[in-house]
Amino acid sequence: MEELIFMVEESPEGGYTAKGLGVSIYTQAETIEELKTAVIDAVHCHFDDNQKRIIRLHIVREEVIAA
Repeated sequence: MEELIFMVEESPEGGYTAKGLGVSIYTQAETIEELKTAVIDAVHCHFDDNQKRIIRLHIVREEVIAA
């Protein structure tokens, strides 16, 4: 079974973005739950077949602290 990996980041404008690694798929949404649905929809649109795929979301959170 094919596995697709998406890098998920918080958008500076609000919400989240997901970028496919190794595939040209990009999507965005306001919440993580909406983003999961958007990623699934984007994968189905990108691959016009009925093959099952594993989707892995790699959530990156950047945090800045003063020292």
